[in-house]
Amino acid sequence: MSDEQLPVTKHLEELRKRLMIAAAAWFIAFLACYGFSEQLFQFISEPVRAALPEGNSLVFIKATEPFFTYLKIGALAGLLISLPIIFWQLWAFVAHGLYNHEKKYIFPFVTASSLCFAAGTFFGFFFVFPTIFKFLIDYGIGSGVSNPMLSMGEYLALSSKLLLAFGLVFELPIVIFFLARLGVVDYKWLSKNRKYALLCGFVIGAALTPPDVISQTA
Repeated sequence: MSDEQLPVTKHLEELRKRLMIAAAAWFIAFLACYGFSEQLFQFISEPVRAALPEGNSLVFIKATEPFFTYLKIGALAGLLISLPIIFWQLWAFVAHGLYNHEKKYIFPFVTASSLCFAAGTFFGFFFVFPTIFKFLIDYGIGSGVSNPMLSMGEYLALSSKLLLAFGLVFELPIVIFFLARLGVVDYKWLSKNRKYALLCGFVIGAALTPPDVISQTA
């Protein structure tokens, strides 16, 4: 922990500074990504477009839907790009309450957090998305009572929630590592309470993804 104890007002000023830097980084990344939002949407919608029958494509229900969809794509891509800076600002704020020898974890934390989140989104997009969308669309077509008409806005909302869920799940090793370093948990505790961890993961997934059993267990 730092030798000098900062007053509450100083902590609030520091928090405000870190939040402003993180927000500025996100905004700059958003502006850079918005110009490529159409290409980014084509890329992120590839799994569902590949699962649709030939001749079908994503549709938009409202006149403003494409505009806001591309706006959200730019914001989402900007967030992913600016994550290292956001994690760095988070750690820089927390570091004020740590001992000097604990601050050596700042670079490994930022690097590992960014890589784990990226790995989670990569895994979800390239390995889970093609399977789950193919299954769901084929199931709907097989029922014989409906034709697929998927909205681009709804698809973006669903896919972004799923990507966020996968990214957060892949952050768990980082959280467990630091909890273990702080002495909050140990191997015996983790082994004893792993079923509760699975339950928490299911609850978090239910909060971030659509309320159906298939998407929860896929």
